[in-house]
Amino acid sequence: MNSTERSIFEQFDFWRKVLPNEVRANPEATYVLVGCGTSYYLAQTIAALLNQKSIAALAVPGDEWVKRPQAYIPKNTPVHVVALSRSGESTETVKAAKVSRAQGLHVTALTCAPGSSLTQHADMVLMAKTHPEEGIVMTASASLMLLMGLRFAGFSVTDEHVALSQALLLQADANISPALSGRSHYVYLGGGELYGIAQEGALKLQEMSLTFTQAYHPLEYRHGPISLVNSGTLVVMLYQHESLQDEQVLVAELEKKGALVVGFGGSGTVSLAVEESGVVRSLMVLPVLQLLGERIAGAKGLDTRAPRHLTKVVKVA
Repeated sequence: MNSTERSIFEQFDFWRKVLPNEVRANPEATYVLVGCGTSYYLAQTIAALLNQKSIAALAVPGDEWVKRPQAYIPKNTPVHVVALSRSGESTETVKAAKVSRAQGLHVTALTCAPGSSLTQHADMVLMAKTHPEEGIVMTASASLMLLMGLRFAGFSVTDEHVALSQALLLQADANISPALSGRSHYVYLGGGELYGIAQEGALKLQEMSLTFTQAYHPLEYRHGPISLVNSGTLVVMLYQHESLQDEQVLVAELEKKGALVVGFGGSGTVSLAVEESGVVRSLMVLPVLQLLGERIAGAKGLDTRAPRHLTKVVKVA
């Protein structure tokens, strides 16, 4: 087992250490969540979670918030900014926090790095210690930041959820790996708060295995992208309870066109039961998507500890 695998399989004890966090979002505030890469996709999910609690929120890439805030929020709108960065040193995210605070906006940092630059430009810091062997690709840290975001939005994450997540990872490893052979086209589908998770799953696969991937809202996939489906396609379907029937119809269509479908919480060529049908599902499926990237990279003979062209912290001069 390499260090990437250890950071995936051993992350659950780190989850348990942040469960007591009781910091909550202000229900009277409007939130802008900023981040880059994985942190931006997590921001999309956390924003969707806040909206479900009737707290207005949206996610914006770090540099976009610095350069074009008026494209996302009307000018002079008072907002609370939540800046996500594992290292607390990502240039665009740190700058977004610094500029926001200089404008008198309240800034909350969500990070895994105490004493980082981001924490110096925040009014409040949410912190979680990540796996010591985590490398360039975000694995345990991504789950931890999402967990903190869930709790910040006011959702409960229990020890039972953690145990179920760990069991799902082991089940998935035994069932998905044999189905990966011969796949060359990968698609991730998820709606609501799971759309950000679908994008994060696609990003993990790109980073770890140098594989082109796509992510869409489920029913959007029929509107053009479905033309690419063939016998080399693997679709990851992140089911939502309220749209389960429509998504299962789509999955049947994709299978008929030759795709292999991994269904989380619903039907598929490989079907994985997800005990939690609510918003905590976004956290529970994340380690499996991380492992999927590792397994496909391994099948291609690639070392996920040294992904091409990537560094652990993106700093821009």
